[in-house]
Amino acid sequence: MSRASGPASQDLITGDFRHKPSGITYRVFEQDGRVWMSYERTKGETLRGQRELLYYIGSGVKGRSYLFSENGFWFESPVNWYGQEHRWNMTPAYMSARELPLNLPSLIDCMNCHASGLQPPAAGTENKFDGQPFRHAGITCERCHGNGEEHMDGKGPIVNPAKLNAERRDSVCMECHFEGTVAVEQAGKHLYEFRPGDRLQDFTRYFVLKRAEPEKTLALSQVEALGLSKCKEKTGEKMSCVSCHNPHSEPSAEEKAAFYRAKCLACHGEIAKRHHPDKPDCTGCHMPKLPDAAVAHTESTDHRILKYPNGFQMPVTTKEPELVTFPANDGGETSTRDLALAWETLAERKVERAAKPAEQYLRAAATQAEGAGSDDARVLSGLAFIEQEHGKSDSARQLYERALRVDPLANDAATNLGALEARAGHLRRAVELWQGAFSRAPHRSEIGVDLALAFCATGQTNEARMYVERVLEFNPDFGNAKRLLNHLSGDPVQCKP
Repeated sequence: MSRASGPASQDLITGDFRHKPSGITYRVFEQDGRVWMSYERTKGETLRGQRELLYYIGSGVKGRSYLFSENGFWFESPVNWYGQEHRWNMTPAYMSARELPLNLPSLIDCMNCHASGLQPPAAGTENKFDGQPFRHAGITCERCHGNGEEHMDGKGPIVNPAKLNAERRDSVCMECHFEGTVAVEQAGKHLYEFRPGDRLQDFTRYFVLKRAEPEKTLALSQVEALGLSKCKEKTGEKMSCVSCHNPHSEPSAEEKAAFYRAKCLACHGEIAKRHHPDKPDCTGCHMPKLPDAAVAHTESTDHRILKYPNGFQMPVTTKEPELVTFPANDGGETSTRDLALAWETLAERKVERAAKPAEQYLRAAATQAEGAGSDDARVLSGLAFIEQEHGKSDSARQLYERALRVDPLANDAATNLGALEARAGHLRRAVELWQGAFSRAPHRSEIGVDLALAFCATGQTNEARMYVERVLEFNPDFGNAKRLLNHLSGDPVQCKP
C-alpha cells in the first residue's frame, strides 16, 4: 500500500510500443531528471508531442499509470504498464481508440485509494487542484488509524480498527477494496472526507446489480466476493479482511502457503489437517488465481473461497435486473434519491432495462425533494435530461434552470441547457452557459467545439479559432476540432466540424 503512488521517477518503468488502431507510437522515458511520455503518428494525419509525467499510480504488481498536469488540470496518461503481462498498452477503456486520448481526468475518488492527504478540487471542477492533488504519496498510517496530528496534540487516541464495531471496522477496508456496480455519494458528502471510525455508508452508498440470467462472474471486488463465501456467511460479523490479512506486512512467496493455511486451520482445525495433507496450499484450490487478474480493480485470487473450485454460479434472483445495497444490512437507509442516481448511472452506461427504473425513481426523488422544500441539483439535472430525450424541451429547460439555481457550477446542467437554448435561437444564453462549463472542464472537447461553432455562426472567427485551439491544447487528436480548425482557416470560412 505504501507503494500505491509516488513521484514518476521513482522505480520508473521505461519503454515504448505502437498502438495499431491509432497508429501512434508511445514512449515513456527519463531525460535530465524528468519523466516524459511522447506520442507520434507518422502516417496519415501526423501527430507529435509529449507530456511530462509527474506521479505514478499503482504499485506495478498489477499495473501502473501516470499523471500529468495541464494548466492546473490533472490527467491520467493514456498508456498503462501491465505488470503481470510485463508490457505497455493503452488504458483499458481505450484499447481500440483511433484518436489519442489525452483528456482523461484524474478523478479524486480514483486517487483516493492510491495516495494520502487528498486535496479537494477547485469548485465546479473534477480535476483542477491548487498545487498537487495530494500531500503524501502512497497509503499512510492515517488511512486506517486516523489523524496523527490530533493524536500527537493529545486530542485522543489513534483509531484501532479492531476495536470498532463490525460496520465501522469493515468500512476502513471497503473504502478501497470494494467498488460495487455503482456508487452514489450522499448529498454534501465526498468519499475523500471519510476517516477511520466513520461509517462509509454515510459518505457513499454502494449497489450491486443482480441480473436475470445466471452468470459465472469473476470480475468482483475482494469484499463483494468474500460476501459470497460460505466462510463469511457462516461466521458473519466475526470474519473480516484482517481475519486472513495482516495490513502491516505481507508474507514472502515462500511463506504464503503456510501463512494462509494457518488461517484456514484456525477455523477448520482437524478437518483441514486431514484434508489433502500432501497439498499444504489451501488457496491453490479454494482461492485460485483468476484469469482476468490484469483488470486493475478486481480481485486477483478468488475470494469466494469455493468448496468445489469452478463449481459456483451466480444465482438467478429476479426476472428484471435489480439493484441491491451492499452490505445488505444497509438497505434500510437507502433513499429514493440513492436509487434514482444509481439507476441513472446505469442508464448512462446503456445497461439494458435501466432507463425505466431510472425515470421512475428520478421523478419520485424530485417530488420528494420539492415537497421538503429543498431541490436537489443532481436529481433535477437527471430528470431534465430524460425530459430532453423525450422531446419535452420546455419541461427540460425549467428543470435545468432549477438545478442551476441550486448549483450554479453544475456542468452537465449548463451544457445540456446550452444545447436547448441554442436550438431555440437563444445563442447568447447558450454561449454564456457553455463558457462557464468549458472553463471548469476544458477536457470536455464537445463543449469547446460548440462554442467555436456558435462564434463562427456570428462571424467571430477569431474567437471561434481561440476555442478550437483550446480544445486541441487538451485533446490534440480530436478529429472534429482539427477539421473545424481547417475550415476556419479556409477561404471562405466554413462553420462545420
